[in-house]
Amino acid sequence: MQWLAQREHSRAEMQRKLLPHARALVAQAQAGASPESVEAPPPGEVMARVNEVLDWLEAHRYLSEQRFAESRIQARAARHGNLRIRRELAQHGVTLDAEAAQALQASEFDRAREVWARKFEAPAADAAARARQARFLSSRGFSPETVRRVLRAAGAPADDD
Repeated sequence: MQWLAQREHSRAEMQRKLLPHARALVAQAQAGASPESVEAPPPGEVMARVNEVLDWLEAHRYLSEQRFAESRIQARAARHGNLRIRRELAQHGVTLDAEAAQALQASEFDRAREVWARKFEAPAADAAARARQARFLSSRGFSPETVRRVLRAAGAPADDD
């Protein structure tokens, strides 16, 4: 509960955090039992118990994939592009709903332009500087088309390659 009070977590993230604790509890219970009664739990039992806890958390709305996606988008949108945000959500086993994906797509150009403006003071003077600016925006997860549009709007004609 303390982890969920600090920030939103995905189901996969909570499962990864809870499994070592569940295994430790099983090992601790086995260590305290008499040697004759120690029986190793079936391999899937620990995972099943963790999944029961996760189901309970979801049923009582302590854990929500939608809230996790919204909080992650809120935290990342000002600095990163759609590709990077989607990749990060996919690593957590979460996909964007159509409405959130459309909102991100609609705001990507403005967000990329703001990121560019914070990093660079003026349009690129030569091809090497344009390439550096394009690499910077690409590394932040902005699509190639958005990068071209931002560089074009900034006054630096972007190469089509």
